[in-house]
Amino acid sequence: MNVAIAGGTGFIGTALVRRLLERGDQVLVISRNPANVRDGRGIGWDAAEEIAAADAVINLAGENVGGGWWTAARKRRIMESRAHATTVLVDAIRRRPAPGRAFISASAVGYYGDRGGEILDETASAGDGFLAGVTRRWEELARNAGEAARVVILRFGVVLGVDGGALAKMLLPFRLGFGGPIGSGRQWMSWVDREDAVRAIEWVVDHHAARGVYNVTAPEPVTNREFTKALGRVLHRPAVIPVPGFALRAALGQMAEEMLLGGQRVIPGRATAEGFVFAYPTLEASLRHVLRR
Repeated sequence: MNVAIAGGTGFIGTALVRRLLERGDQVLVISRNPANVRDGRGIGWDAAEEIAAADAVINLAGENVGGGWWTAARKRRIMESRAHATTVLVDAIRRRPAPGRAFISASAVGYYGDRGGEILDETASAGDGFLAGVTRRWEELARNAGEAARVVILRFGVVLGVDGGALAKMLLPFRLGFGGPIGSGRQWMSWVDREDAVRAIEWVVDHHAARGVYNVTAPEPVTNREFTKALGRVLHRPAVIPVPGFALRAALGQMAEEMLLGGQRVIPGRATAEGFVFAYPTLEASLRHVLRR
C-alpha cells in the first residue's frame, strides 16, 4: 500500500511511519524539509500528484497545542497550521477522486470541551472553548474530502509515550518525588497508549468500512488523581504533592484551564463496537509498557 503522511516526523507520526514500513507499505512523509526525513521517503507539500496517488492519506500535522503560552499569535498559529495542512491535503485528494482511498485526519477529545463526569462517545455534541473551536474547524475542513475519499476523523485523547507528549513532561518531577494531582484532581483524563494510537490508525486504514468519527481513547478513562496515583505506583515514588490550580491559572491562563484543569470522560464507543481491541486497555498496564516496568 502507498501511504502519504503529514506530520510523519512527530510524536505519533514517527511511530506510525515505522510500523507501516515494517509491514511493507511504501510511506511518503510530507514535510517542509523532505531531505531531513529519516524514515520513509520525504516529499514536499507541493507534491500534489504524489499525494493524490496514495491509497491512504493521513493527516497528523498541526502545531503542538501544549508547546507554550496561548498568546493571540500562538492561538492563531495553532488554528492556521491545522487549517492550512488539511486544506492542502484535501485539495490534492480532490484532484483525483478515488472512492477506495482513505483520508484519515487527526482531531482531539478537546472537541467535547470540559464536560465534568459526563460519559462521552462519538455521538456527543461539541463543547465550548478554544480547543473545541479548533477541532470543530479541523474536522469541518477534513470532511471536504468526502466526495473524493472515505473520510475518517480520529479524536485522540492524551497519548502516552516516554519520549514525547504530556507524560514525558511529567516524568522528571515524579521521579524526584514531587509529583501529585493537578488542581482538585477530579478532572477526567482520556488517555491512550501510543502503540494503541498507532494500531488504531492502521486499523482504520485497513478496515474499509470505517468512516466518520472514532474516539481514540482507552476504554477506561481516569481522573487526574487516579492517573497520578498510578504513575507514582509504577515509578515507586510518592504522588501526593498537589499543583495548585490558582498557580497554573496565573502562569498559563486559558491553556491551564482547558488542558490541565478541565477534562473529558471519553469512551471509544465505535472502535470497540466494530472490533478494535486495545492492547493496553488499563492505565497501569499502559504505564508499565511505556516505562518498561
